[in-house]
Amino acid sequence: MTDRVKILVVNGPNLNMLGTREPEIYGAVSLDAIRKKCQAACETHGFAMKWTQSNSEAVLIDTIQAACNNFDWIIVNGAGLTHTSVALRDALALFNGKVIEVHLSNIYAREEFRHKSLITAIAEGAVVGFGANSYTMAIAAIAEMQREF
Repeated sequence: MTDRVKILVVNGPNLNMLGTREPEIYGAVSLDAIRKKCQAACETHGFAMKWTQSNSEAVLIDTIQAACNNFDWIIVNGAGLTHTSVALRDALALFNGKVIEVHLSNIYAREEFRHKSLITAIAEGAVVGFGANSYTMAIAAIAEMQREF
């Protein structure tokens, strides 16, 4: 095992369609392009990163459970499950590292049902509304917090 900070990035349902799905809301950048930008940011900070996306709630939960004792941080974009999945929230709560929630759009400026996140209360913080930059801002926040330890 390496001494490097290990980050798992978890992406929920429909994020595989970024770049073509409602670009006026989510932007024109693909999830793979975001992954590459995050990989570069992690390399800059000396972090190891694993990236995952699934449209299946069960796969996301299994992935988070498997991350226990194997990762220091989870950056999670739960997508629509953010607002509905107690099971996803509970899996993140049992993770023994730290969690940062991210969203491409400002969920608080959208439909009322999106204003409630089940994840925020168990996360170190949330980065919302900065498009693809929300992910790299979360990585930068981890770098800042690691300096505090």
